[in-house]
Amino acid sequence: MVFDDASAEFHDFFERHYAELSRLAFLLTGEADVADDLAADAMLALWHRWDRLRGADHPVAYARGVVANMARNRTRRAMRERSRIRVLWAGRSERIDEPDLAAGLDVRAALARLPFRKRSCVVLRHAFDLSEKEAAQALGISVGTVKSQTSKGMAELRRLLGGQASGDLVEEGFSGRRPRASAPGR
Repeated sequence: MVFDDASAEFHDFFERHYAELSRLAFLLTGEADVADDLAADAMLALWHRWDRLRGADHPVAYARGVVANMARNRTRRAMRERSRIRVLWAGRSERIDEPDLAAGLDVRAALARLPFRKRSCVVLRHAFDLSEKEAAQALGISVGTVKSQTSKGMAELRRLLGGQASGDLVEEGFSGRRPRASAPGR
């Protein structure tokens, strides 16, 4: 297969960054299959803009922003859908209690409970070791917002994890090891 320069550059970009973008999507959504889909969709969007992006200073930062926006939009759609379902089931007399998540709470479950912006800041800062400035660029927010949301997110994770050494747990949770899609309880 013969590539022109742009195609070869994009192919190289894809090979170097797809796994990272998929990992970012996984940590933002908590769903392995969704993460792969989001990373693929983001790469497709990047390919359509590659002529403009290939000369950019930080195309990876732009790609992270695309993934974060796609994950946020997916989360919003899911929340709207859950709200619609709740309204439909509100009139029923039988109720199903929420499962007791506290008993088996791990870092990924705790992350899933954080609001999207806090989760994004914590993931980009701690899982991807981005600077506050890089995280701000990826999310399209100010450095001060990244600082405050990261601090608040980490405090909330400590609270959710029951006072355990959250720094160590967060590092384990961000190790990049994703459970298999068929793994029970994940």
